[in-house]
Amino acid sequence: MAAIYATPKTGVVITGGASGIGLATARALAEIGRAVALWDINGDKAASEAKAIADEFGVKAIGVRTDLADPQAPGPAAIKTREAIGAIGGLLYAAGNVEATGIEGVNPDNWDRGLNIHLRGLVLTTQALLPDFKANRGSAIVAIASIQGTLGNGSIPIYTAAKGGILSLIRSMADELANYGVRANSISPGFIETPMLLGSIPEQIQDAMKEMWVKRVLLRRLGKPEEIANVARFLLTDEASLITAQEIVVDNASYPTQDI
Repeated sequence: MAAIYATPKTGVVITGGASGIGLATARALAEIGRAVALWDINGDKAASEAKAIADEFGVKAIGVRTDLADPQAPGPAAIKTREAIGAIGGLLYAAGNVEATGIEGVNPDNWDRGLNIHLRGLVLTTQALLPDFKANRGSAIVAIASIQGTLGNGSIPIYTAAKGGILSLIRSMADELANYGVRANSISPGFIETPMLLGSIPEQIQDAMKEMWVKRVLLRRLGKPEEIANVARFLLTDEASLITAQEIVVDNASYPTQDI
């Protein structure tokens, strides 16, 4: 499909870009010639991965240490990104955290941190990049939600509440930003083998948990970050030029715990 908007010439910001789905998407975008900025709380890892991407794919790439629990973080990160990669026409919001608290373990601190990273961070990052998106008609936003935001999960209520919030927030953003030719969509992955998924459970029970997760999906295997990255890359290009305000479920048909 011939390019009809500015996005093929613009860079993409990837939050949570130093690992997992974020890093896989950065590599997938660089593979088609898009400049990328890896925003991550692990600044050293973001910088090293950005250098590796630039060396391998010959695109502009930068790693920026960014703690999206801090409301002041997106503005300076956006300035550094513009200086390094030029025009920005895309955002993959993959930053997140997960804590196995159960309802009884929720407190004001972990509740605020979880929702601030997933929801407030998405809004403030979008605000920081909005001048770029307005200048580049056809820009696109993709937020990583989760099938758990629909199914619910008693062990991670903060995470599921935040991911469920992303679904409605993205639809609201799509409604407003369509005025500027900006699309906004979400992806809801299922069980994807990422550092965050495995890091949310004790190492001694990881193998048992993997076995349980595999029983809950039709293809009887965990997903790979690259399988989500392929969908994100599509949504961030003009090939998806008429797709907005949508939740794209990529969950291998996950089922609730009680169905095992």
